[in-house]
Amino acid sequence: MAHEEPRDTHAPLEGRSVVVLGATGFLGRHICAAFEEARAHVCRVARGAGRGAASPDVALDLVSATPERIAQVLAGAGADIVVNAAGAVWGVDEQQMLRANAELPVRLLEAIGLRPRPPRLVHLGSAHEYGRTPPGARIDEELQPAPDGPYGRTKLVGTRAVLEAGRSGSVDGVVLRISNVSGPAAPGESLLGTVAAHLSAVRRAGVREGFPQVPPLRLAPLRARRDFVDVRDVADAVVAAARADVRGEVVNIGSGEAVGVRQLTDRLIELSGLPVTVLEEGERPAPADREGAAESGRSDAEWQLLDISRAARLLGWRPRRTLDDSLGDLLAQAVFGGATPEAAQAALGSAPVGVEARSSPVSEAEIGERLTSREMRER
Repeated sequence: MAHEEPRDTHAPLEGRSVVVLGATGFLGRHICAAFEEARAHVCRVARGAGRGAASPDVALDLVSATPERIAQVLAGAGADIVVNAAGAVWGVDEQQMLRANAELPVRLLEAIGLRPRPPRLVHLGSAHEYGRTPPGARIDEELQPAPDGPYGRTKLVGTRAVLEAGRSGSVDGVVLRISNVSGPAAPGESLLGTVAAHLSAVRRAGVREGFPQVPPLRLAPLRARRDFVDVRDVADAVVAAARADVRGEVVNIGSGEAVGVRQLTDRLIELSGLPVTVLEEGERPAPADREGAAESGRSDAEWQLLDISRAARLLGWRPRRTLDDSLGDLLAQAVFGGATPEAAQAALGSAPVGVEARSSPVSEAEIGERLTSREMRER
């Protein structure tokens, strides 16, 4: 095991070149913002613009890119640091996961090895690599991974490649194992994104509290307890990992708390002030996030709680945002158009938070018309 005392967790980033792969995704865009705040030069690399994200600086299909092409991108940016935030989870099959989560990191390591001055690598792994754990267990990095779904299995292949390269000294690399992520711009395919989309549709329909016609939010059973961390705290952890003199290590990044996903869902609805009820349907236990659903190939383990003490020791990092901060900012972005729920309530006067005045009831069909086809499938 590598020595656990970093020599420097505050190495300056000002003026250094950071290449972020998967830069227009949920994690990637927040990681770019955090490095820019640290006054680094950021080169965004992605296949194209994500929802609500700017176009990348370099448009590149990373899944099919050769090591030589990736090395050219790193050379063109003068990369000092590379962050691999690219991967595949939703709407893909196991072979696509294999190419993005397992094969891409291997090609990236080869590309880094082609550089005369190899950049530091921060690779984003996943807590789903651990697989199922008993209720009440605190998961530390010494636990032997046993993923039970294709997502976790393919992510683990990429993680092990980076760890082996780091421990051999061929690459200056570190792996961050990320728990479930919340916060603004959460993907619509995630549980929180699904709930936010429903709340947004209800608000746009202008419903008022007390109308029985407001359609319920229908979800699979919400039995799991999971560790959720805000996406901006994840971005801060990536910046801390870029600075720290730590290599060949895996470091858990989470909140260090397990939250019931029904509690999480109810709290998001409560903070919105919208008159929405939840109906749990079906027999399959719902994971903490749609990321864990069977169709995505992630684990549907019902307990997840990460031990994050190593992140404090090695990176000088701890999560700073509360769950309410994270949920409130998601609501502000996805439901209230940038305004906080409190500001929306003040603007609407006597109407409940985020609920527009309306003189007649609203039907489920009317709200359904306001949902996209994807949102309808998630309901």
